[in-house]
Amino acid sequence: MSAGELDTRVARLEERLAWFERHVAEQDKAMMELSDLVERMRREVLALRERSAGSAGAGGVGDAGAAELDERPPHY
Repeated sequence: MSAGELDTRVARLEERLAWFERHVAEQDKAMMELSDLVERMRREVLALRERSAGSAGAGGVGDAGAAELDERPPHY
């Protein structure tokens, strides 16, 4: 293998390495964004569960709320 071929191979490997490093950095950024999104959604679901549990205990959609849903609407 000549020096020119070796230089070409090294240059290609360096290009590929640079591409992979950039790709990994982009993947890391995307994973952090997804992690933040999952955490925000987790907190929101917990808040909704708490609100739902609180409203069911305070006369919301519990047993009484289910009975109201079974009634016929006024236009029947």
